[in-house]
Amino acid sequence: MNRSAVVGFLMLVLIAAPLPAQSQTLATDDPVLEEIWEQAMHRSQTEGLAQVLLDSIGPRLTGSPGMDRAHDWAVETYTEWGIEAENRQYGTWLGWDRGISHIDLLEPRVRSLEGMNLAWSPGTDGPSTGEVVVLPEVSGPAEFEAWLSEAEGKFVMISPTRATCRPDSNWEEYATPESLERMRATRQANAEAWQRRVQNTGVEAFDLPLHLEEAGVQGIVTLNWSGGWGANRVFNSRTRDVPTFELSCEDYGLVFRLAENGQGPILRIDFEAEFLGEVPVYNTIATIPGTERPDEYVMLSAHFDSWDGSSGATDNGTGTVLMMEVMRILREVYPNPKRTIVVGHWGGEEQGLNGSRAFAEDHPEIVDNLQALFNQDNGTGRVANISMQGFVEAGTHFARWLSQTPQEVTQHIEFSFPGVPSAGGTDHAAFVCWGAPAFSLSSLTWDYFTYTWHTNRDTFDKLVFDDLKNNAVLVASLAYLASEDPERVSRARRTVMPLNPQTGQPMTWPSCSSPARSFGESPRM
Repeated sequence: MNRSAVVGFLMLVLIAAPLPAQSQTLATDDPVLEEIWEQAMHRSQTEGLAQVLLDSIGPRLTGSPGMDRAHDWAVETYTEWGIEAENRQYGTWLGWDRGISHIDLLEPRVRSLEGMNLAWSPGTDGPSTGEVVVLPEVSGPAEFEAWLSEAEGKFVMISPTRATCRPDSNWEEYATPESLERMRATRQANAEAWQRRVQNTGVEAFDLPLHLEEAGVQGIVTLNWSGGWGANRVFNSRTRDVPTFELSCEDYGLVFRLAENGQGPILRIDFEAEFLGEVPVYNTIATIPGTERPDEYVMLSAHFDSWDGSSGATDNGTGTVLMMEVMRILREVYPNPKRTIVVGHWGGEEQGLNGSRAFAEDHPEIVDNLQALFNQDNGTGRVANISMQGFVEAGTHFARWLSQTPQEVTQHIEFSFPGVPSAGGTDHAAFVCWGAPAFSLSSLTWDYFTYTWHTNRDTFDKLVFDDLKNNAVLVASLAYLASEDPERVSRARRTVMPLNPQTGQPMTWPSCSSPARSFGESPRM
């Protein structure tokens, strides 16, 4: 067999082998691997770590006091475990601190609404009351500019309403085929009609909030429904002088219909928020020094920041807690690693991988001597997919490492050989672009993209601790075996790339873009 065939055969054996009903199955009697299992499965600290991080510290918006508290807590925790840790500044960002958000419908009836002020949106300096109007249907920019004087002092709704606030899965289970098709046709027609409505204003949708702010509206109302029961995406505002706030799918639809039907909705909002100016932003870095090859590195990676619509449980509290737990385990069972083991808890991932890109740019000595980086981001589930990121010989190492890892863990994983390099998405891409062997450990979704990714429902109760324990065994084992591996992971890359499905042209290796090291440098804000 050639090398790729051998790797494929090993993986098939690894995944298909029968499993025992009870304790872990190891191919060798390696005491470190046995202790990793014992620590992860029977002495886990994941639940306690997650409770503090998600319930007590809470959201970790870049540049916020909550993010600073999280950094300090991580350093303190690592120090208690006997692990060197520090917060390293990589730039500055616009500081902002969230307070309360209260939104009430006063007319034509009273109802407290579900919603919140968006990140980096101003407060109200006390309750603020006003009429609600919907972005109008106009024939062109001139008519829209004339309408703006009527919008002054009012709340303007700038998102389309939804044909339904039920998840598609609900319709697919219960609706007749004809009803399901009618709902989908209505939804498509509504989206197209709203797109025409925005286009006729002559203002790009992205710039519409700023245009309304300049016209003197009292506030801007948005909807970014995720498609699941009660779950809304909660991102950032572009306005700085008037509040921009999100309503739930149900409440947005209520107020929208009242306004469109001339029934005079009146809202009262009360938001507390404070701009803090340019503040320093950090990565938290913890290190277990190597003994035999201290200038070679195994890295653990997870972004620390979150959006602040909720507590950032699965994005990325789970990745954070996982990597902290792995470092704790390694300190207990493998305190003198052959290679230096470093964990990066990155800031600014949600603003463009800024923390990890800055670290990679600032530390070529680590990037150039990286044995392997293992990154985890997307949710609470068991790791189920690992791509070799286009490194054509990386599969040989993974086959060797995973053949020694308990089958109870490896049975869940599918592999992509040689895979394609990531250009973005999450923090391993900040290292792949430099040609460093960095790998994303992608997990089962548990409805991540519908219910928790960037939503107001990303809370502690969504965590699945059995899966987190599974992942702790996997990542600790990989870090240990990568550290012990007598061979360096090859940086040989695929030279023939697959076609990009969008352009039809061959994909290319990503180039490294410099991070935004201040709020003003960010094209996304």
